[in-house]
Amino acid sequence: MSPRVRELFRRGAEVALDPRDEWIEELHAAALGGQRMRPVAEDPVLAAATRRVNLANLLHWAAANVQHPGRRVPPNTGPASLETARDLVRRGLDESALDAYRAAQGVVWRRWIEICFELTADPAELRELLDVSALSITTFIEDTVAATSERMRAERGELTRGAHAERRAAVTLLLEGAPISRARAEAQLGYGLAGPHTAVVVWSGSGTASEQLEAAAEAVVRASGAAHRLTVVASAAALWVWLPVATAPDAGQLAGELAAHPDVRVAVGRPGRDVDGFRRSHLDAATTQRMVARLTSPQQVARYEDVQLVALLTGEPTLADEFLADTLGDLLHAEAETRHAVLTYVRELGSTSRTAERLYTHRNTVLRRLARADELLPRPLAENVVSVAAALEVLRWRGTAR
Repeated sequence: MSPRVRELFRRGAEVALDPRDEWIEELHAAALGGQRMRPVAEDPVLAAATRRVNLANLLHWAAANVQHPGRRVPPNTGPASLETARDLVRRGLDESALDAYRAAQGVVWRRWIEICFELTADPAELRELLDVSALSITTFIEDTVAATSERMRAERGELTRGAHAERRAAVTLLLEGAPISRARAEAQLGYGLAGPHTAVVVWSGSGTASEQLEAAAEAVVRASGAAHRLTVVASAAALWVWLPVATAPDAGQLAGELAAHPDVRVAVGRPGRDVDGFRRSHLDAATTQRMVARLTSPQQVARYEDVQLVALLTGEPTLADEFLADTLGDLLHAEAETRHAVLTYVRELGSTSRTAERLYTHRNTVLRRLARADELLPRPLAENVVSVAAALEVLRWRGTAR
C-alpha cells in the first residue's frame, strides 16, 4: 500500500471512529433484520447485546486502522462479544445468529465507500484504497465470526454438563411442550409443577451485573410472598423465574423494592396452574418483556394483566402510530396534565368528583381539562371513550404520558 493511500485509510478510519447516529441505526436495523434473526430481534436482551457488539466491532476495526492503516485487524474478542456468544448458546441458538455481523458488514462497506469518495477523487488512489479496505473489512469480520463461533462451541460443551444444564434443558422442553414426564422434570428442576405458578422475567438492556439481577429476583420473591423460587439463567442480563403462587405481586410494592436497582426491569406473567400454567405464565412474561423493550418504556415493573391490551395494540409499530394519531388528534401532543385527567376520568367511570380526589385537584380543574380534551379530540370523548382510553394507556407505557 502506498504511503498516500495509507494516509487516506487512516483519515477515513478517523471518520468511521465517530459514526453518525443514522449510520448506527442503519447498522442495527441490518443486523437484526431478516427471518433468520427473528429469535434474536424479538428477545430484548439478545437484541441489545447484538447492538452493542455490532457497534463495538465497527469501533474496534476503525481504531485499529487509525493506529496501523491496512494492517490485519485482530478479531474483536472483548468481554461484550464473548458474553453475547454465551447468551446465544444459552438460548439454544447456533452460529447462524452470527449472520448479524455479516449483515452489519454490508452497511459498513456502503458507508465506507461514501467516506472514501470524500477523501479522494483520484481514480488510482480510490481503486487502491477500496481494494485494501475491502480485504481489511472482510478479513476482520470473518476472523471475528470464527473466534466467536469457537467460543460458542466451547460454551455449548459446558452447557451439556452439570445441574444447571439439566435445569435449562428441562425448562426448554416444558416451554416447547415436548413430551417430558412431570416426575422427571420436577427432579431436574428441584421445583414442583403441580399447583400454581407465576412466571417472571428479570432483565436489563444495559449489561447490569448479575448481583443486581439476583437482588431484583429476591425483591420479586418478597413482594409475592413466595417461600422459594425456580431460577434459570437465560443470559448474562436476564433471569427466568417461577414462583409457586397464585397471585402476581403488586406492581407498586415491587417497584418500591426495585428502587435501588434502576437499570433492572421486571415482567410478570398471569398466574397459572400445573404444567400448562408454568408454560403460559412464562410466555405472558416474555410477551410483556418484548412490549416494554419495544416501547422503550420507563416503567420498571410490568404485569401482563395490566398491559395485555397495550401489547396487542403495539405489536405493529406503524399501525399503533396511526391508531394514536387517528384517535387522539391534537390531544396526542397536548400537555400531560390534560391527557392524565382524561385517563383518570375514564378509570373512575366518568366521576369527576373521584377523578378530582385521585388527582388531588379541584373538580372545576378536572372539568376544564376535560373540556380542553374535547376541543383537541377528533371526536368528543363521550362518543369514543374506549378507543381514547386505550390510546392514552399506550402513551402511558411509552412514557409520553404520566
